[in-house]
Amino acid sequence: MRPVTEIPAAALPAIAVMLCDIDDTLTTDGHLTAAAYAAMERLSLAGIRVVPVTGRPAGWCDHIARMWPVAGVVGENGAFYFCYDRKRHRMTRVHAEGASLRESRRRELLAIGGEILREVPGSALAADQPYRETDLAIDYCEDVPRLPADAVQRIAALMRERGLNAKVSSIHVNGWFGDYDKLAMSLRLLREQLGIDADADARSCVFIGDSPNDAPMFGKFPLSVGVANVRKFSGSMEHQPKYVTNAASGAGFCELAGLLLTGR
Repeated sequence: MRPVTEIPAAALPAIAVMLCDIDDTLTTDGHLTAAAYAAMERLSLAGIRVVPVTGRPAGWCDHIARMWPVAGVVGENGAFYFCYDRKRHRMTRVHAEGASLRESRRRELLAIGGEILREVPGSALAADQPYRETDLAIDYCEDVPRLPADAVQRIAALMRERGLNAKVSSIHVNGWFGDYDKLAMSLRLLREQLGIDADADARSCVFIGDSPNDAPMFGKFPLSVGVANVRKFSGSMEHQPKYVTNAASGAGFCELAGLLLTGR
């Protein structure tokens, strides 16, 4: 991972979209700072569209799409994207799976969640689980005392044993049925809503994240960036970011935003 300041200056004017993780990338210690929010707004006003790509739930994402200065949001690790047209006051919601399948799987996910809580003492359902449509989120440090690394990996292993995809974020272990992920739905949003073919023009996008569930995004985009706290996961990711900020979390997001705005 090279310093973010080594992104070639000639590449900066071509960037049209910033895709970003939320927890511990855009936020700092669980808070969205005024500086990070202002950086999103400055990027948007400069013509760089911001798209959060998160494991957070549908309930949050409806709010984010409506209220934040973003072009859209990918949620629940790629289960859907939401885009809000502010002029027409209309929300576009696109899901990877149909409503009836999502409903039947939601009940099964909660049953699996109960099994995991019994087998991994100290874990808990994420506080935002009631607002999720397709995803099981097990909290290992957000609202519970931090579990050791082997317990976190045990949660992921139990999910996989029960047929789920499992990804570790900086706060939760997320599990879901289906073959979608953050990358697949991000590419769909870019194509369908922003008119960008990222396979043909990947350099028009930059992605910034911090944890293993961002690895597919790090692997896809030539301009992929980790905030400094990504280093604690560097040995457990299939793909690492090409660049890394000097600052951690939201300050690292602001660092990259400032670089993009200067290049603009």
